[in-house]
Amino acid sequence: MKNLLVAQSGGPTAAINSTLIGIYNAAKSKVDNVYGARYGIKGVFNKDIHNLSKLLNESDLPILAQTPACALGSCRQKLKDPQNYPEQYESLIKIFREYSINYFVYIGGNDSMDTVNKISTYLKQNNINDIIVVGAPKTIDNDLVETDHCPGFGSAAKYIATTIAELERDCSVYSVPAVTLVEIMGRDAGWLTAASALSRLNGSKGPSLIYCCEKAFDTHLFLSDIKKLFEKKDNSILVALSEGIHDNNGRYISETAGQTYLDEFGHKQNAGAAKVLEQIVKKEFGCKTRSIEINLMQRAAAHISSLTDINESIKLGEQAAKCALNEMNGKMSIILRKNNNPYEVEYSSINTSIVANKVKHLPNDMISSSGNDVTNKAIEYLKPLIQGELTVKYKNGIPLHLNLFQE
Repeated sequence: MKNLLVAQSGGPTAAINSTLIGIYNAAKSKVDNVYGARYGIKGVFNKDIHNLSKLLNESDLPILAQTPACALGSCRQKLKDPQNYPEQYESLIKIFREYSINYFVYIGGNDSMDTVNKISTYLKQNNINDIIVVGAPKTIDNDLVETDHCPGFGSAAKYIATTIAELERDCSVYSVPAVTLVEIMGRDAGWLTAASALSRLNGSKGPSLIYCCEKAFDTHLFLSDIKKLFEKKDNSILVALSEGIHDNNGRYISETAGQTYLDEFGHKQNAGAAKVLEQIVKKEFGCKTRSIEINLMQRAAAHISSLTDINESIKLGEQAAKCALNEMNGKMSIILRKNNNPYEVEYSSINTSIVANKVKHLPNDMISSSGNDVTNKAIEYLKPLIQGELTVKYKNGIPLHLNLFQE
């Protein structure tokens, strides 16, 4: 008997369940059972393992594709170094053997690929050849290296562009001077913040200023940028900024508001930059000032998913399953962009050792020389990723969602 196990990890997205669909569809006829572990690698250790064929019907898949977050649940658990803590991996292998699992596909971002890399390395070092571990990418931050872009990012970018366009319309109705600061996810990479510029595609003014976390943030220059706009009689100023903006010393702007927290992987939880700047702007200009933290909505807004993103997420799941079934241990499925206009991609794979714990930053040529906007190159890169819409099924006036574990 040969079985495949899939799990989801890290922050949810609007497209991670589509990757699950791709893995399930590609594997179900090739193995005896496709299992799902609830709550990521933590669920594997807890033997919280379920037969997906008993949880999913074919008619469920379209609803699953429009369901946000992780249908199997998620976790943020860092595995220890296999060299120093082999017993953790011995326990994992024992569980795999118990469930006759020959293939394990882990859907996630940088930290999840660290998990895939550690397990696959342990397998290779111990000559365990009958268990294959593969990664499938996921992250709205779009910060995985080697892949052109990441599943979940296109849908989050589409939501951000739409929301910023709507906010700009709302902010523009009054003549009194006002500054609205919108904080967008992105601790180390400004891809999502750059996507706010897509709000200009249909003639909207969009953000007046855009600050991505790749450039050191200078509060004095920021205030100067706002002053210049006020002097031009631009009284409605809308600012898009990354949660991870930081000064020249690498200190996050949000840290000035108080204590920061670290997750299990040592990453700072640093939301609050817009709130800090709200007080600074209010003190400097005495004008109406508002801060908005989009927060979880940008990754949970499945009702406005990018169809391109959903379709690519399914394909990447299929590619990951194929890598596993072809015994390509330690690989992660990736997207390669072949052409921009017309947009065309192909699917391949890369070693997770190249991906794990690395960050793909927004390149300098996508950020304006002034540091307060993005360039046309950024728009050309981003625009194809938000194209198309799902035909969302509704019931009782709201979208249908699938819950695999009715409790």
